[in-house]
Amino acid sequence: MDSEWIHQETDNYSDHVIEHVKGTTVLGYFLAEEAIHLLLDIGFILTIYADAQMALTIQSLCISELTLEDYVKAELLNDIQLLHDEGRAAEGLAWITPAPADCLITDVSIYALDERRRIMLTGEDESILVETSPGEGDINVESLKFAADTM
Repeated sequence: MDSEWIHQETDNYSDHVIEHVKGTTVLGYFLAEEAIHLLLDIGFILTIYADAQMALTIQSLCISELTLEDYVKAELLNDIQLLHDEGRAAEGLAWITPAPADCLITDVSIYALDERRRIMLTGEDESILVETSPGEGDINVESLKFAADTM
């Protein structure tokens, strides 16, 4: 982490979400409504908003609540099924990007620099870093290859 980034404490709700995602694997993600939606291998979607607030929702409910065209929702549900069936190697995905790393989540940390946020999904061997810029609406995802104990 850059030295300017400051570790952020999480609220009770985020702590609860984090405890539920530990031990799950990220299969893929998509961006919608100024948030990143991470498909987990347990049938839930972890939504991270630009301000680093989080929600954990059953995948079908998450998709139904998005304000997207019906055909997009149908394609998202198809992508979800493909990822559950075939894993990150799934081909023919319309909207979901396969996870950039094989990340079995062991911890989630949030860092801040001004309005920007970094959400580190720390995995056993590989981790996923989500960086958001609320004012600009940017959300970037990258993989980091290191063991959880090197953080």
